[in-house]
Amino acid sequence: MRKCLVFACVAAVLTSLSPAQTPAMPAKADDSPPSSSTSADSSLTDMFESKIKVEWEALKNKDRKAYGELLADDYQGVEVDGRGERTKIQALNELANTNVFNYTLWGLKAIPLGPDAALVIYESTMQFPPKSAIRYSRVYISEVWVKRAGQWKELHYQETRVK
Repeated sequence: MRKCLVFACVAAVLTSLSPAQTPAMPAKADDSPPSSSTSADSSLTDMFESKIKVEWEALKNKDRKAYGELLADDYQGVEVDGRGERTKIQALNELANTNVFNYTLWGLKAIPLGPDAALVIYESTMQFPPKSAIRYSRVYISEVWVKRAGQWKELHYQETRVK
């Protein structure tokens, strides 16, 4: 069911962007200039890496303002706790109960879905306080980001436990 939600969200974003796209004409092999998509993808990945570090620092520090500024008003998030979907307001209200002591992020990749949308995937290993029953949790994360009023906002968050 959760996979259906993620696929439906990505499909909705792709569908909304498809009229703006024009079909690409194949270039002749010897006439095409070197591609700048590698550097564009790299700068996109760097930008999202920066935003996601701000997001995790906000979670760690329980910084409601910083976390809220990253989320779209129609944000939806699904975490591994099995409690279902969260809206922006619910996610912000739960922030005070977050017990992330430290974290590591790795494998971040940004996949453009158009000029105003991207899918960002990465893994996080969360460390919880020393007296917690569970000390570590590793999750694979998919986030859909959209550009609204010139600013990138997180629209959807989905995490899956990794063993």
